[in-house]
Amino acid sequence: MITGIHHIAIICSNYEVSKYFYTEKLGFKIIREVYREARDSYKLDLEVNGLYQIELFSFPNPPARTSRPEASGLRHLSFSVDDLDAMVEVLNRQNITSEPIRIDEFTGKRFTFIADPDDLPIEFYEK
Repeated sequence: MITGIHHIAIICSNYEVSKYFYTEKLGFKIIREVYREARDSYKLDLEVNGLYQIELFSFPNPPARTSRPEASGLRHLSFSVDDLDAMVEVLNRQNITSEPIRIDEFTGKRFTFIADPDDLPIEFYEK
């Protein structure tokens, strides 16, 4: 039986840029960082509020993934926030541009999107 999400894996094109974005800009805590010599790859495990983990991988010359226009496959990551206005303010202070806040037509909840350094869509969804 599935009990939850264990982790989310992201492959980045520039490890140092993405590491900075996820740790310094979004504030995720580093659990461990490993260089895997056989694969010429870093693996960075990040804690998301003590519950979930993001695995950030680097590989030499990964192919670009289509994010826009919308393509088949995983569409985006979505993080819950208590106060969307406060989250947008935090993003703005770090020069991260968010889309205009929208309302989910089915739940009535507010949300917005940003993009990570590789243009992966990231959603912030107000509880």
